Amino acid sequence: MCHNVLNNQDSYFIFTCKFCEVLFLSAPHPDAGQTIALIGAFYGRADRTTCIYGRPDRKFNKIDCFTRTANRVVAERCNSKSRCSIYAVNSIFSDPCPETYKYIQTTYTCLPAHHVVACEDSEVKLSCGRIHHRSLIGAFYGRTDRTTCIYGVPDGQFNNITCSTPTANQVVTERCKGKSNCNFHAKNSMFGDDPCKGTYKYLELAYMCKCKQRFLQCGFSLLEFSLLAF
Repeated sequence: MCHNVLNNQDSYFIFTCKFCEVLFLSAPHPDAGQTIALIGAFYGRADRTTCIYGRPDRKFNKIDCFTRTANRVVAERCNSKSRCSIYAVNSIFSDPCPETYKYIQTTYTCLPAHHVVACEDSEVKLSCGRIHHRSLIGAFYGRTDRTTCIYGVPDGQFNNITCSTPTANQVVTERCKGKSNCNFHAKNSMFGDDPCKGTYKYLELAYMCKCKQRFLQCGFSLLEFSLLAF
């Protein structure tokens, strides 16, 4: 089997063989506001039993093979999203052991959250109400698919789907920390350098609203956000 998902109550374990399939993560109830939160990711080989069918023995003899970039790569592409996909290839994760047939193992959970997408050169408003404070789950700026924010955009500007900036979480957190309401512009200058020139990008955010007062039962407020032409 190329693709396997095991549900352990609150978390999901998934593995995908190299070149066999795209790693696909999905929240079970995206319409209810659930988003992905990565627990851990592994790319390489740690045993002689996973993803071996149809491969010569020499391709899975090395079992101490892994890349240190797996957590970062998967987190950048999947955290804060209701679904995401990643190819199990060396060009994305780097090759920790040439000549060894590798696989991805990923464990993630799903969190209830407000999910917001803002196309490049627009503004997004994050709002939690007066008795709440906002807790950022994840932020992404770049492009990982050919379906988000494409209307009216020339074809050549959404072909690159391996585009992301590593500063998104830090930048959004610093700008909105401690605020119940926060406006944020989805534009290159907010994140420093342009991660992929010539590609039309978008900002994707997931956040939770929590009570400011410890013993006050306030629950989630209604999500109030607007996308405004910048």
